Amino acid sequence: MKVLSIPIPDTLPQALKMSDEEFAQEARLLLAAKLYELGKVSGGVAAQLAGMDRLTFLTILSRYGVAAINLKDEEVAYEIEASRRLAGE
Repeated sequence: MKVLSIPIPDTLPQALKMSDEEFAQEARLLLAAKLYELGKVSGGVAAQLAGMDRLTFLTILSRYGVAAINLKDEEVAYEIEASRRLAGE
């Protein structure tokens, strides 16, 4: 896995009441959540980036206002129609 180095102010983790390690983990999680939200990566890749399993990652997303299921409008319409067909409507 590659390592990305981002300069931050020395005082930032402390200002957020986090240790350096907690800040690094939070930054990884936020990056993963945003990339997933934008549809740039899958849930599995985002979870790997965040350093956790997929189920845990998808569960945590709600803390950041990110939907765990990221469907496009046409995918939602397809799923609704498929559900109606299965229900006999």
